[in-house]
Amino acid sequence: MLQVYDRVLVSKNTTTLLMLTLLIVGLYIVIAMIESARAQVMVRLGNRLDIKLSQLVFNAAFKRKMVTGDNNPAQSLAELDQIRQFLSGNSLFALLDIPWTPIYLFIAFLVHPLLGYLSLGGITLLFILTLVSEISTKRPIQQAHALTINNASKLNKQLQNADAIEAMGMLSTLKSNWQEQHNKVLALQTQIADKTAGLSSLSRFVRVLLQSIALGAGALLVIGGHITPGLMIAASIILGRVLNPVEQVIGSWKQFVQFRSAWHQLSTLLKEYPAPKEVLTLPRPNGNISVESVFAAAPGQPSPLLRNISFQLEQGEVLGIIGPSASGKTSLAKVLVGVWKPLSGKVRLDGADICQWDKALLGPSIGYLPQDVELFDGTIAQNIARFAQNDSELIVAAALLAGVHEMILRLPQGYDTLLGAGGYQLSGGQRQRIGLARAVYNNPAFIVLDEPNANLDDAGEFALVKAINALRTQGQTTVIISHRPTLLGVVNKVLLLNDGVIQEFGTRDQVFAHLRQANVLKPVATPSPSTTEQQREA
Repeated sequence: MLQVYDRVLVSKNTTTLLMLTLLIVGLYIVIAMIESARAQVMVRLGNRLDIKLSQLVFNAAFKRKMVTGDNNPAQSLAELDQIRQFLSGNSLFALLDIPWTPIYLFIAFLVHPLLGYLSLGGITLLFILTLVSEISTKRPIQQAHALTINNASKLNKQLQNADAIEAMGMLSTLKSNWQEQHNKVLALQTQIADKTAGLSSLSRFVRVLLQSIALGAGALLVIGGHITPGLMIAASIILGRVLNPVEQVIGSWKQFVQFRSAWHQLSTLLKEYPAPKEVLTLPRPNGNISVESVFAAAPGQPSPLLRNISFQLEQGEVLGIIGPSASGKTSLAKVLVGVWKPLSGKVRLDGADICQWDKALLGPSIGYLPQDVELFDGTIAQNIARFAQNDSELIVAAALLAGVHEMILRLPQGYDTLLGAGGYQLSGGQRQRIGLARAVYNNPAFIVLDEPNANLDDAGEFALVKAINALRTQGQTTVIISHRPTLLGVVNKVLLLNDGVIQEFGTRDQVFAHLRQANVLKPVATPSPSTTEQQREA
């Protein structure tokens, strides 16, 4: 621009004009290639960061869910995605262009001190606007983010109970409650957008105004003979280059604040739940259990639900845990399999603290059937195999042991029947029986079954009793939580839990005799196939 005004227009040399034009076109092509390469590099850096951190964040979010009962662990992965998008988006480029500002400012001072001070004043004013943007939008952005996460968590929970909501006509009430919270989010987002738009417009106004003032000041300097007309035009362009990165930062401030918040959240998460250290690989356990003075509480709760729990099981023993509702039976089951970490005390498997085992190595040796059985999106075979590499022999063996093989074969695609969204819908009893097959897959040394017959009919319950007897014969230590006398008839030992404390523990005959003396338990008997068939016919 300077050469055009100071040389071409004065000399009227078209050859010089052509060469300058070709030079500028070449420079713009190079700049475009550099910007394209920069964008591609940042996308790949963002992807590399995602790949490097995704597994760490996944594990840390899962641990936090186990420890604190976090209702929305997937939010951490969404924050990682937000960081990746920021690193590969235009918002970061605005920050990367900031270092050019001092260079252009120095050039402005070289042209003339007046233009330099004008540029410096413009930068100061825009930085003040940036500070105002930070102060005015930080709190609303944090509030909107927290409300959005909370609303999503509540909505997910409600959708999990869609049947009950529809049956009891709760939809309109829940929808009103959700809409009320959603409106709060919209109000906050509108407030943020209004402030950001206002400040962006003001910064744009300041830039354009200062460029016009710079042009006028340059004209005065030309009239006074201090600079050439070309420098007058160049000064206006340089001032625009000085102010443009700052203006872009103000326009992208919301994205920067969200990136900073996500980075802080993930840094805190990874600091609180670091990657586990490598531990010595222990041999596959035999199933000897020792519970030593365990106190345990629900995740995030300080008050213990279990107090001073101590007992031992030898390999192959079957323990029945009984007790009134809310006595801590399910809590004890979660402690036994390492889902909950005790506040104090130890649960030892073959002498090693179960919480110190590498879960990936311990998992195949543990079988767990929770009270509320959830199967995952995938085939029945994948669910039974715990989504490990399918081993047809082990899958069928687990199904046969659980007495569910024939039931699976009657399904539309047998073991390849898809479950989950858009897949086959199983009944509660079917889910429980497949969950049992998953629990006994690959002959784990230690199995915990929490109310395994809650949704079973007589045939299913008989198959369950048969499976437990088979587990005992194979030497697999089993813990059963149940109220029904059918299952209590097949256990070796019984533990009576009340208000989180062991009241009775011993052999089945000893405990039952003591409870009968107290007139709180009726005799129990193990059902036979003929009895079960007669009940079904009746």
